This record gives sequence, structure tokens and C-alpha cells, in this order.
Amino acid sequence: MTETAVKIDAKLVKELREKSGAPMGDCLKALQEAKGDMEDAFVVLRKRGMASAAKKASRTTNEGAVGTYIHAGGKIGVLIELNCESDFVARTDDFQELLRDVAMHIAAVDPRFVSREDVTEADLEREKDVYRAQAAASGKPANIIEKMLEGKLAKFYEEFCLLDQPFIKEASQTIGQLIASKVAKLGENISVRRFARFKVGAPDWTVAQAKAATTEEAAS
Repeated sequence: MTETAVKIDAKLVKELREKSGAPMGDCLKALQEAKGDMEDAFVVLRKRGMASAAKKASRTTNEGAVGTYIHAGGKIGVLIELNCESDFVARTDDFQELLRDVAMHIAAVDPRFVSREDVTEADLEREKDVYRAQAAASGKPANIIEKMLEGKLAKFYEEFCLLDQPFIKEASQTIGQLIASKVAKLGENISVRRFARFKVGAPDWTVAQAKAATTEEAAS
């Protein structure tokens, strides 16, 4: 039996469409491939979204929009620039929804960098020194210490890098995967260029900018 011969209830297709935001045809194909299993089909769509995003990642994103999110009675505010390839896509409901969702996530989680590539060498070395000292104190062999270091760094990226963080509204996917799903749906590369987060009474604030954005701006 081929994948297209697998009968899928239309209600399942609609449910997956609402959950993923992917086109109906893609949802049907994913459900057929997953033999009707909703969670497996969602994973299939996410993988395809990441693959589609990877293919488009080198395409220039000089259009987009600036969005804001104000939380906790005006106590926390976020300003973010989200880029895409055309003004048409920037004005779509899907793009605007993504803009709001990412801004809301930043307000709630307070990432310090856009991606792991944006972590400064000084910050990275400081973290490595702390983790090495902690691991060495455990008395573990050197090869085990290196594995522990890798695990600690992965946790650091998840905690402080926006694209690696689990999405506040759907923890089963990261912000990077959320953006990739929109790339797959809208057919354009989408990237976070920069953001700022302010909190009333805090001694400092977060301002982050993607290195790739700096390169593009210098070339334009």
C-alpha cells in the first residue's frame, strides 16, 4: 500500500493544520506518512520545515517589520526586528503572528543572544572555565569531563540563546523550529535581526543582534 492510499480523516488533517500552521496538502501527506498518528505527523512537518529553512537560510532578508510586546502592566517591554524577503510576506497574518509570538517569548524568558553563533568568545570562555572547574571537582576522568562540558554548554545555549529556547507556548519546539515552520509555509527566509528587552527597575537591559545581520548591513 502506498502512502497516498492511506485514508486519513479530514478532521485529523484540520487538527494538524491548526496545530502546525502548515498547508492542508502538507498535513495530509504527513499524516499519511505517519499512518494517521498526529504526533508523528507533527514531527514530520517540523523536520520538513527545518529542511526548507536550511535551503533558504542563505537568502537575503532585507524586508520585515518591527514589533513590540508589553507585559505585566507595563513593567516589561520588548522591541524586535524580524526580517523576511518581501514586504508582501511581512504584511501577512502569519508573519505578524510570528512577530508577536517571538516578542512575547522574549518578554517571558529573557534570552541574551539571538543564536549560539552570537555568543561572544569572552562569554563562552567564561562559561567553559566555570564548567571545567565544576567537572574537575567531581574527580571524573578527562574524557568524562569533556562530555560533561558539552552537556553544560548545550544547556547554556538553551537557556540564553533565543533560537535554541523551547517556545513558551509550545515547549515541544524551539523558537528556531517555530520560525522554520513559518519559512516552510510562507516560502521565504525569515530571520531575527535584533531585539531589546526592558524591565522597570532592573539595573540593566538586554540588547542582542545577530552577527549575520551585521554582515548583511555592511554589504548593503
